[in-house]
Amino acid sequence: MGRGRAAAGEVEGKTVKAQIWDTAGQERYRAIASAYHRGAVGALLVYDITKRQTFDNIERWLRELRDHADSNIVIMLAGNKSDLGAVQEEDAKFLAEKEGLSFLKTSALEALNVEKAFQTVLTQINHIIRKKALAAQEATIGPGQGTTINVAEMTGTPTKKSCSSS
Repeated sequence: MGRGRAAAGEVEGKTVKAQIWDTAGQERYRAIASAYHRGAVGALLVYDITKRQTFDNIERWLRELRDHADSNIVIMLAGNKSDLGAVQEEDAKFLAEKEGLSFLKTSALEALNVEKAFQTVLTQINHIIRKKALAAQEATIGPGQGTTINVAEMTGTPTKKSCSSS
């Protein structure tokens, strides 16, 4: 499906690895996209701000994501080609607020906010993973007992972090 890429980077001082799939919004990928959505923990819904139709399609892609992906999926709306402009920013901000999405304007041409978009999504994913790890530890061990949380296993970093509750 589209182009798959593996990337590694640092998020909040930890090395993370991400596998990124790009459907380019093409209809030919729509039939198999749900299989990729099931395993997704984050998504960047990117529209071309010079083409209103790409913005209008966002709600359909959002529905498909929410129908097939984990309920905790992190989703960011990104309006690309901010160097050219067209779709009203207020429309995008309204949609993002209504749907509980992050929003950024980007320009791949000028490299504006592209890295920030990925960094923001990965940081939000990291927070969710850490919360799930803490909740799982508390459910297994119970409150008031000492706990050791291996954040490295959850985020792919080689160091271990420990914390204890009294």
